[in-house]
Amino acid sequence: MADLNLCECFARDGLQHEPDFIATPRKVDLIDQFARAGFARVEATSYSNPAVVPQFADASEVLKALPRLPGVYYKATCANVRAVERALADLDAGIGANEISLLVSASEAHSQRNLKQSRSAQWERVESMAQAAGGRFRLIGTISVAFGCPFEGAVDMQSVLRDLERFVRLGVKYVTLGDTIGAATQAATHALFKSMLREFPEVHAIAHFHDTRGTGIVNYLAALEAGVSHFDVAFGGVGGHPAKVKYGGGVTGNVCTEDFVNVLETMGVNTGIDLEQMMAASKACEAALGRELSSRVARTGLNPLLNMKASHACM
Repeated sequence: MADLNLCECFARDGLQHEPDFIATPRKVDLIDQFARAGFARVEATSYSNPAVVPQFADASEVLKALPRLPGVYYKATCANVRAVERALADLDAGIGANEISLLVSASEAHSQRNLKQSRSAQWERVESMAQAAGGRFRLIGTISVAFGCPFEGAVDMQSVLRDLERFVRLGVKYVTLGDTIGAATQAATHALFKSMLREFPEVHAIAHFHDTRGTGIVNYLAALEAGVSHFDVAFGGVGGHPAKVKYGGGVTGNVCTEDFVNVLETMGVNTGIDLEQMMAASKACEAALGRELSSRVARTGLNPLLNMKASHACM
C-alpha cells in the first residue's frame, strides 16, 4: 500500500480554463491512464454550467465512457445544488462519480470575487449541497485562500479551523486547504496542517497548493512533515486560478505531478505510482494541449538514481 494518496487534477483543474475543447475520447483516455498509473484519486470532470465553462459540457459523456478501476475515486466538481442533482442523476444511471466537492473561501473578499456571494451565503449553499448528496458520495470540502488572500492579505488560522469545524459538522471527512495564490510559507504550512490534524484527527487533510512562486514542493514537504498524506497534483503544473483574475501574474499552476513524485521517490516514500506509466501520461498530457508544459522532470527525465535503486532491488 502506498504511503501517500495523490489526486491527479489535470483533467478538471488543469483543463477548466483551456481555450480549446479537448475531445471527449481523449479526456477519457487520459483519465484512465492516470488511474492505471496508480493515482488513487482522479479529478474527472465538473458539473459546471456549459455556458460558463464549455470545457465540461461533456461531463456526463466522459463519465459514461470512463472505465472504472476498483479502489479509485473519480471526482466531479459541483458548484451548487443543481450540479449535485446532475451528479445524482448520473449515479442513478450507473455512470456517476463517487466523489464530489464542496467549496468555500477563507476570506470574504475572495468569496465575493470568486464565488459571487458572501461567505455566509456560500456556507448555506454548501449545507444544501451536502444535504442533497444524501450520503451517496464521498464529500471533499475545500477551503480556498487558506494561507493568504489576494484582496485581504493574511488569513487568520483560527478562522480556517472554524471552517474546518463546520465541514466536520456536515459529515465531511476529507478537507482540502488551498494555497490559491502561492503565498504559503513552510512554517505556515506546517503550523496550519499540524493544528488541523491535532484538532480534527478524524479528518483526512488534503494539500492543494499552487506553485506560483516556485514554493509548491517545499511547502508540500512541510505538509508531509506535519502528517499530511493526501496531496493534489497536476501533470505539467497546469491549472490553477483563471488568469482573468490577474493575481499571481498568470503563473498560478498546480504542483507538477512528475516533479513531486520524483522528489518523493528519491526520498524513499512509496507513492504507489508506476513511474514508467506516469512519464507516458506526462507525454500524453503535453500532446493533448499541443505545447510543452512546466514539469522539469518531463524535460530531464526522472532522477537516474531511481533506476539504479530499482536495478539493485532486483539483484
